[in-house]
Amino acid sequence: MKALFQKIIILVTCFLLIVPVSAKEIPPDQLVRNTVDEVITILKQDDGIKKGQKDRVLDLIETKILPHFNFTRMTQLAMGKNWSKVEAQQRKELVSEFQTLLVRTYSNALTNYRDEVIEVTPLASQPNTKTTTVKTRVIQGRGREPVPIDYSMEKTSNGWKVYDVTVAGVSLVTNYRSTFNSEIKKAGVEGLITSLTKKNKSLEGQ
Repeated sequence: MKALFQKIIILVTCFLLIVPVSAKEIPPDQLVRNTVDEVITILKQDDGIKKGQKDRVLDLIETKILPHFNFTRMTQLAMGKNWSKVEAQQRKELVSEFQTLLVRTYSNALTNYRDEVIEVTPLASQPNTKTTTVKTRVIQGRGREPVPIDYSMEKTSNGWKVYDVTVAGVSLVTNYRSTFNSEIKKAGVEGLITSLTKKNKSLEGQ
C-alpha cells in the first residue's frame, strides 16, 4: 500500500511539475497531457533525479509546481469552516507550511517512478467554464487495476490552477481536512501550525 501511494504521488507530481509558457491558452485536459508527457521524459532521462539527488529534485519541484498550484485555495478548503476563524498571519503560516509539506512529500517520492503509463480523458468543449475536472488513469501493468486520478482545476487570470487531487475516489483536500480538524480540536490553530512545522522538519532530513 505504501509503495502504491508513493507511485500515485509521483504521477500526480508529473502533472504539476512543468508548466508551458503558453499555459494560459491551453485547455486543461491538453495541459495535463502535455505536462505528463514532458515530465515522464525528464524522469526517464535525468541522471541526477534517477540517482536520487534530493537538491535537484526539490529545486525542480519548487521552481515548477508553485506557479501552477493554488495552495491558498487548497489550504482554505482543507481548513473548512476553521478558515474563517484564522488570523491573517496564521493564514500565511498555514499556506506556507502546507505548501512545504506537499513539496517535500513529492520530492521524497519522485525518484520511485517505474514506467507507469498515464491516460488522460479528453474533455468536451467548455469555452465558458471556470472550473472543471480532468480525469486520468494510471496504468500500472502486471495485471493490477488502473488507478483513477482526477484533477480539480479552476481558470484564473494566470491560467488553469489545480486546487484538489482525487486519487481512487479519495480527495487530497478532504483527507487533510480530517487531519487538520483533529489537530485544531487538540491544540488549536497554533497547534496545527506547530504540527506541520515539525512534520516538515522530519521530511527535510529524509
